[in-house]
Amino acid sequence: MVMTSHITAMAENPVLRVAPASPAAAAAYFGASLAFHADVSDVASALAAGGECGFVVLDSRSTASWDQGHVPGAVHLPTALIPERAAALLDPAVPVVTYCWGPGCNGATRAALALAQRGYQVKEMLGGFEYWVREGFAFETREGVERRGADPLTAPADAADCGC
Repeated sequence: MVMTSHITAMAENPVLRVAPASPAAAAAYFGASLAFHADVSDVASALAAGGECGFVVLDSRSTASWDQGHVPGAVHLPTALIPERAAALLDPAVPVVTYCWGPGCNGATRAALALAQRGYQVKEMLGGFEYWVREGFAFETREGVERRGADPLTAPADAADCGC
């Protein structure tokens, strides 16, 4: 009776209507996800540490978007230009972290695909430029360096680290 009740409750629950993956499948999936993605805070931390961070950051947006603001030190290479310009701008031995506007944009994913198809190791920066700015990191524009206060919904309000 208890088992039937549990199964009925799961079927009615939209979260559990499709059962969670097995622990082994979940570990494989989430491990793979970390191989494909980096978050804004980790990228900012690595860049702020100074010296060689071991990767290059690539902004895949248009020139007009780049001029609005971009991650300091990023390479500007719009996705459409990757086939003709990547070899001149990027070292195939150095991993690339791509970004575009934000989580509602798949431009960084398209850029990562184009680079991977050309033999580059690549990760996508989750949140893109939107979350870079929302988390309070400095960014460059045509007018110089800017920084906005961190959005308390995206960054720790009273700590340098979210603890995750």
